Formats: sequence, structure tokens, C-alpha cells
Amino acid sequence: MYRNIDRSTDVLSFPLISYPAGKTARDCPEKLAQVFDDEVHGAMIGDIVISMDHVFQQAEEFGHTAEREAAYLLVHGICHLMGYDHIEDAERKRMRMMEESVLCAAGVQRDHDVSDEKLLQLAREAMKNSYSPYSHFPVGAAILSVNGKIYTGCNIENASYGLTRCAEQVAVCKAVSEGERRFSVIAIAANRTAWPCGACRQILNEFAPDIRVLVTWDDHVEEANLRDLLPYGFGPSDLQV
Repeated sequence: MYRNIDRSTDVLSFPLISYPAGKTARDCPEKLAQVFDDEVHGAMIGDIVISMDHVFQQAEEFGHTAEREAAYLLVHGICHLMGYDHIEDAERKRMRMMEESVLCAAGVQRDHDVSDEKLLQLAREAMKNSYSPYSHFPVGAAILSVNGKIYTGCNIENASYGLTRCAEQVAVCKAVSEGERRFSVIAIAANRTAWPCGACRQILNEFAPDIRVLVTWDDHVEEANLRDLLPYGFGPSDLQV
């Protein structure tokens, strides 16, 4: 009845905020302030209604769990409440990117198995956040844990050059700080050839001596195993008495 369409749907969002055209919640802090609730210390941005019949049906159709489908529909609804839409192609692309970012941060993947191309694309996205004013060599990384969670990172340079952190190190540190210890694949993206440096190879070797390493620049992709990149590597097993 709300949409004036004679069929059911999986999720409906009812926003309390009307955003200007092309704007989202991040662009309109004053609108968020208008709906801020002191009692819950948060902004009430609207309501979401999810059809559980559709959750179970679509989970079976797409070949993943009902929990995963419900998580996606919740994120989809929240994005609508934040001002995102998918009517125009450009809007759809921006909304899908935000959905993927939120699901990734929450450790919920859209696919049961994460493809290499998906990991490479996330590395390319991470590269956009690079802070590299000195080398002008932006690098992004995305590492996949054996639990299916993805963590991204970018290189962060420093005026005191020795304090610079590589994208691979940032991604690994983020993952380890969240309790991850085992990894299967890492993707690295840059604007030219970007195999991990010696320090990054050693850091990867600490947790995943058999990790697959994917690198991409321009439209080129190459792959290697860390054992080939770090022969005779020194790791935790070498310290066992």
C-alpha cells in the first residue's frame, strides 16, 4: 500500500529525515542534530521493516544463510535511512559500495567464498585512502582471514620517514587487533608494481607463512605464495624449544 505496488517486497525503510538531492547523512550533521534523542544518545533516523518470508526465500535462492540475508537487508535499509538510493546508476553504485563497506566492517560477506577479484577491488578502494604525500606511491591492501572476514589498509607515510606504515602492515594490525590470527589471501593494489617489501613479508610470515599474495596495478594482476617471496623465512616455529 505504501509503494502503491501490488506485490510484496523484502525490506521497507521509512526515513525521518529528508536529505537534499545528492546528499547523505554525512553531509547533513544539522539534520541529524534535529532528530537526536538525549535519552538514547543517538539520532533516530527512521524505521525499517524486514519480511522474514523473503529472508528465508532469498537466502535459499542466493545460497547463503538466513542470517547473512537478514544482515544485508538491514544494511540496505539503513543506507536508505541515511539518504542513499539506487534509482539512478550512479546512485546505485554509490549505495552498493557503502553496503559492501558496512558488511565488510561487520565481518559479513555477501558471498560464502570471497573471490580474488572481490579482494582486489577492496584493495583498490583502500588505496584511495592512502596518505603518501612524499613518495606519491599510494598502496591499498585487503587481507582475508580463514574465518571469512576481510580487513583493509592503506600506506600511511610520515615526515619522519622511518615511521611510515605499509598498507599490508596496517591491514594485518587491524585484523590482529580484532582477534584474527590466521589468513589465507592478501591483495595489494598500487599505481605501479607493488610486491610487499621485506618487512611486510616478515610480518605476514608471522601469522600466515603459506598465504597467497595477489598484486595489481593498472589492469595487471600477479600472484605468488609467501614462501616463494620469503624463502627460508624465520617465524614463530623457529623459536620453539
